[in-house]
Formats: sequence, structure tokens, C-alpha cells
Amino acid sequence: MDFEDIRPFLENNHQSVVTTFQPNGAAQASIVVSGAYEGTAAFVSIRGSSAKIRNLRRDARCTVLNVTEGWRSYAVVEGTAQLFDQENTDSEQLRVLRRSVYSACGGGEHPDWEEYDQVMRQQNAVVVLVQPERIYGLLR
Repeated sequence: MDFEDIRPFLENNHQSVVTTFQPNGAAQASIVVSGAYEGTAAFVSIRGSSAKIRNLRRDARCTVLNVTEGWRSYAVVEGTAQLFDQENTDSEQLRVLRRSVYSACGGGEHPDWEEYDQVMRQQNAVVVLVQPERIYGLLR
């Protein structure tokens, strides 16, 4: 299975669980809203200080599991996360990226983009793009 096989699934199913790794090696699961963005599994972590972001800064390996509402079908992307935030990305590029990933994650057009931008800046929201290394699932 490759990314193009699951891209339509990721574009239509945004309920997800991301698994990262804690310092002691244990897995940590977090619920996120995700989607497909330019050949990657993508999500925005609203709080840049969250445990999943701390884990990804230390160990970029992660798994994103997208499921249907009834949990009957799923797609999994295992890979390496690339993080984009106020520390490593130009502010205008980050603003555009946050908006693009928001839309890719099922948000469509936000009713007030200026408010969205302000909140994302205040909370140091981080865009996470997961480069697929292994893809599998059960698509029905």
C-alpha cells in the first residue's frame, strides 16, 4: 500500500490517534484531527507545549491512525514527523501552512481566519507533517 492508496481515505476521515514515544520508551497516544497534505499525514497541535510535541521534538518517530466514525475502516501512517512552529518557520509561511493544514484536516474554510491566526500564534500551535515510511490499514 502506498500513500496514494490511502489519500482519499485521509481526506474524508479525520478522526485520528497519534502515537509518540515518551523518554522511557513507552508509547503515548493522543487524539488528533488529521488529514492528507502534500503526500504526508498532517495535523496541527494546538498547544506547542503538549506532551506529543515534546515527545516528537526528542524522537520524531510516530504513527497516525485514521479511523471512520464507526471504527470499521482505518489507515495507518508510520513515519518521521517534521515540525513547523514559530521557532523554525517564517511567520508568513507558518500562517499559510497552519491554514492549509486546518483545511486539509476537514476544517474547510474557517469562519474567521484572522481570529484563527491570532489563537494559533498565542498558543504556539505546531504543524506536524508525517513523512510516510510504512502504510497499512483496512479500507472498506
